Amino acid sequence: VQLQASGGGLVQAGDSLRLSCAASARTFSSHLMGWFRQVPGKEREFVSVIRWGTGATYYADSVKNRFTISRDKAENTVYLEMNSLKPEDTAIYYCARANSYSQTPQDYNIWGQGTLVTVSS
Repeated sequence: VQLQASGGGLVQAGDSLRLSCAASARTFSSHLMGWFRQVPGKEREFVSVIRWGTGATYYADSVKNRFTISRDKAENTVYLEMNSLKPEDTAIYYCARANSYSQTPQDYNIWGQGTLVTVSS
């Protein structure tokens, strides 16, 4: 299975951006699809995750009420809608798949290649 992330870019503070992550093979109800982000020199941090089967969503406090994760089962794609972007949201964003709920990167066994989001002030 491969994950292909896309949608990053350069935006201004307050703008919105939508990231996409397409899976090359079927995602099962037991899977969770998550988004993480990483700034060079810092650890990869949890952003959001969605349970593929139920659609239940979870967010890091830093993005709650600004970001929305969703999935399209027919397209095998997970999205991250990012609103009210801040300069501190600047990072490489990665999508990943896990077999059980976790906010720890080490528990995710399949990763996309990352897409860069830059938010200017």
